[in-house]
Amino acid sequence: MKRTIIKISLTFLIIFLFVFTLYDVKEEENKVSVNTTQHFWSKERPFAVCQQKKYIDSFTTFAKAVHFARKYKNTSIYYYNNKTLIWTNPVKLRQSVILKAPMISQMPELARGCEVTSLAMLLRHAGEKVNKMTLAKEIKKDPTPYEEKNGKIYFGHPNVGFVGDIYSFKNKGYGVYHKPIKALAEKYLPGRIIDLTGCNWNDVLHFIHSGTPVWVITNGSFRELDEKYFQVWHTPYGPIRITMKEHSVLLTGYDKNYVYINNPLKTKANQKVPMKDFVKSWVQMGRQAITYIKK
Repeated sequence: MKRTIIKISLTFLIIFLFVFTLYDVKEEENKVSVNTTQHFWSKERPFAVCQQKKYIDSFTTFAKAVHFARKYKNTSIYYYNNKTLIWTNPVKLRQSVILKAPMISQMPELARGCEVTSLAMLLRHAGEKVNKMTLAKEIKKDPTPYEEKNGKIYFGHPNVGFVGDIYSFKNKGYGVYHKPIKALAEKYLPGRIIDLTGCNWNDVLHFIHSGTPVWVITNGSFRELDEKYFQVWHTPYGPIRITMKEHSVLLTGYDKNYVYINNPLKTKANQKVPMKDFVKSWVQMGRQAITYIKK
């Protein structure tokens, strides 16, 4: 009888030790290993990744930080300027969110002003009293003139400044990308602007879930474009692939199958667009996105 009890006890002990060891290995696999290349958290590396509130490392962009943090459980990202928690893993997104953001139309004053008009809506949502015409005047410009030579097009770079005429289609023009937009937004919300460019779609939804709309670059069709709609420009900063269908909107919501946008070419807020198509158009235009940190 005693031998039987001893055998049963030993069996349970072996099973317990096996399960405990397996669990311990799983936990070790999920821990972020800190190495000697750990960087200091600073304005130059403003996105800090932590695991269970323990500092791990910092990154120059949100996209790099979230790419690293997503590999592990119980991670979070803090922003240096105001030491604010801006992202957590895991997080359960609400099934449906539609935010109320001011609706502003770019027309008739700003023929190519979709980017600054969408920015105006974002800043208004944050409580800033700003108008599209002021932003159109203040946005940095790339003065490079348009030229066609030997079958090539020479023009400005939208990540340097607004290219061409923002007010009228009578003159050559294009638009502006995330870098000058972020720089201008910082003037109104210093230390509170987050450039999400390069991140995954679910990370964009994370911010909408948290209550802030997101400025993005897409195209006017809100679906992936055929290659025939793209061309290469030669700029003083190198060649760039562009499409004249480029467009900017403010993301205001989502549900299972749709995204909701404030489209500056419309007059009503929360236009409904199929999500799958919209995401493809956003990815095709470089995953450009900007939002702000709430107070």
